[in-house]
Amino acid sequence: MTIKEMKKWIDNVSYEELLRKWRFAPAGDPFFKSDTGMGAYYSKVMAEKKKHVNAAAASKRVGL
Repeated sequence: MTIKEMKKWIDNVSYEELLRKWRFAPAGDPFFKSDTGMGAYYSKVMAEKKKHVNAAAASKRVGL
């Protein structure tokens, strides 16, 4: 997946989907590797989306 495609995915999924990936992505997932620079973008978008949802409810649905 290209960086452009990754950004598009991040922009178009829900907070809950971002949270699910954040919690369960395997080590080395390209969305969180420092060399792609996507981790900072992911965090920024996730924080913005979190403002518009019930984060506690989403967290319970995602689980650990």
